[in-house]
Amino acid sequence: QVRLVESGGGLVQTGGSLRLSCAASGRTINRDTIAWFRQAPGKEREFVAASIWSTSSTSYADSVKGRFTISRDNAKNTVSLQMNSLKPEDTAVYYCAANHLGLGEYEYWGQGTQVTVSS
Repeated sequence: QVRLVESGGGLVQTGGSLRLSCAASGRTINRDTIAWFRQAPGKEREFVAASIWSTSSTSYADSVKGRFTISRDNAKNTVSLQMNSLKPEDTAVYYCAANHLGLGEYEYWGQGTQVTVSS
């Protein structure tokens, strides 16, 4: 079992930056694919970025490529999402999720952190 807690959300102006953090507890996540998802009001949850443990690679949604960077610190058992050049359409609740060994579904989810980008 792993518990995920997001932090770092807030209100920022268009063009600004935020850094989200996902802290894991209960066990290490060095063999988990960790992803960030987001959900805006009235919209479905969508994939944002992932850190894939098995290949040490990353994956991004087209809408955030070149602006967002996902990184992990296995020593601290955390995964971060650096978000630059933020746009109003990035406004959403951001969730981190863990998929142990990168198989099947994301079994563990955090409670989310609100990101609001003002125009």
